[in-house]
Amino acid sequence: MERHPTPGTRNSLWSWPAAKSPLAVMRNYLVIVLARVSPSLRLKNWLLSRIGVTVGTGVAWGLESTPDVFWPERVTVGDDAIVGYDATLLCHEFLQAEYRLGDVVVEDRAMIGAGAVVLPGVTIGEGARVAANSLVADDVPPHTTVAGVPATVVSAKSGVDDD
Repeated sequence: MERHPTPGTRNSLWSWPAAKSPLAVMRNYLVIVLARVSPSLRLKNWLLSRIGVTVGTGVAWGLESTPDVFWPERVTVGDDAIVGYDATLLCHEFLQAEYRLGDVVVEDRAMIGAGAVVLPGVTIGEGARVAANSLVADDVPPHTTVAGVPATVVSAKSGVDDD
């Protein structure tokens, strides 16, 4: 996780234009809005790859799913992964006196449930599952299921199971 102090009396969100080009954020936002509402998985993957998201083969983004709007280039989604309806992958956190950046990696065949939020610096392991409406603040080991706020392990498989 990268930490970037923001001096001054205001919270770090006020410093975002110095951290990232406002034009780039506006472009990213418009592309993400189009991707969020597109029913076509191919179009979603193509649009998101145009703004820097690393999108593997066969990735499925649910309607309203959202990669980070400020730093989409820090999001990697592996082959045949699923990002569920209204899930959010965040690569940044604006806090009071600093903002933090971290890559989000969703490995091959991992699944993120509807409404889940993945925080910066988190890797979702190969074949792992994140339950709906979970808040993922720590890495999820491969072939493990996590759930809750914050997400905790609810099951782990020793082998590879695709169901």
